[in-house]
Amino acid sequence: MSDPVITSTTRVDDSARPARAAFTARELHESARDLQSGGIRWATAAWIVVLAALALNLIGIIAIDTTEPGFARKQAMFLPLGILVAVMAASPDYRRMRRWVPALCVLVLGLLLFVLLPFIPTWLVRPYNGARRWINLGITDLQPSELAKVVWVLALAAWFRLRWDVRSLKGFMLPFVVTAIPMGLILLEPDLGTALLFVPTLLALLLVAGAKISHLSILTLTGVLAISAVLFTPVRGYLKEHQQDRIEALIAQIEGDDRYRDDIGYQGDRAMTLVGAGGLTGVGREHAATLLRFNHLPEEHNDMIFAVVACRWGLLGSIVVWSLFLLLASAGFLVAALARDLFGRLLATGLVTLLISQMVINTGMTIGLLPITGMTLPFVSAGGSSLLTAWLMIGLVLNVGLRRPRRMERWEVAGTG
Repeated sequence: MSDPVITSTTRVDDSARPARAAFTARELHESARDLQSGGIRWATAAWIVVLAALALNLIGIIAIDTTEPGFARKQAMFLPLGILVAVMAASPDYRRMRRWVPALCVLVLGLLLFVLLPFIPTWLVRPYNGARRWINLGITDLQPSELAKVVWVLALAAWFRLRWDVRSLKGFMLPFVVTAIPMGLILLEPDLGTALLFVPTLLALLLVAGAKISHLSILTLTGVLAISAVLFTPVRGYLKEHQQDRIEALIAQIEGDDRYRDDIGYQGDRAMTLVGAGGLTGVGREHAATLLRFNHLPEEHNDMIFAVVACRWGLLGSIVVWSLFLLLASAGFLVAALARDLFGRLLATGLVTLLISQMVINTGMTIGLLPITGMTLPFVSAGGSSLLTAWLMIGLVLNVGLRRPRRMERWEVAGTG
């Protein structure tokens, strides 16, 4: 006699299977949520991300002390505060943050508009080099564009989690329209460097969300052609005058033309000089401080801190910094790959891409490969708002790494003999 055919509707009597209990729809929802939440997984690659960030932060404090001991002490005071921010960001289950996204978006957009209002007093919104980016909080300045980057990643991760069809052309292009809102407000400050960070991060998010490689390739090619047009054609009607000046200075520097070295290309030329002076192993603290003092490098403790690193510790010191960022990126992307839910995967990917893109742009402009932009080197440059935001990102990546949800368990249907 053959065995009976068992389907999904077949009732199987199994003494090992617990009896069904009565339940309500609410109880079923809460039970499913508890099963999905999982526990803390302490063994995670996210700890490597934390250690790499901490090492970069310590290197930054020592480098800042080379030229600005006062800023170095202030940065050292912000380090434990940044770690506290990371702990707070890692504490609640990151999946519960999805419900905060609408309120955070309203808050960030309000702050971005606030710094642009012309009637806000200068003691509250401090203009610096013609840009309105900072809100005076007393002990430090709040830069809304820094917070906007994190909230934007949270918003897109929550949106793509709903299985938005990014494989269609409409679904692929709509995220760019949404991204244009914070980008446009940041460009009005103006802050071209921060606005540029949204582009590679959005491409990474679309790739993880399942966008077609053909769409991404076409868009990347279009971007390369657009950048080429900016670099090699007169576009002063579309860029700020100082932005076009920086591009012209970069081209002249690449071509070996030194006519701008004491004018619009001064900062780039001084940075390159100090990087070259460091040689292979660096010149040490005292000699580096003297070189920095006599070369008058602008923003040496902030945007140009990588030049200080290269001068004091040489090429080997630069390689250490790049290696730490590479370690951070590798571990961060591993955390994203191991996340079993799309929201966590997108969140970790977007935040790590933001940090690495910022590093590439900052170090690239310092060594003369990219135009000068007002962008800090994460964890290394001086700046309370920038440092706290960077540690906020690290805390969220750690959050994803610590909370890998358990798999739903299935009942095995036993056959009868």
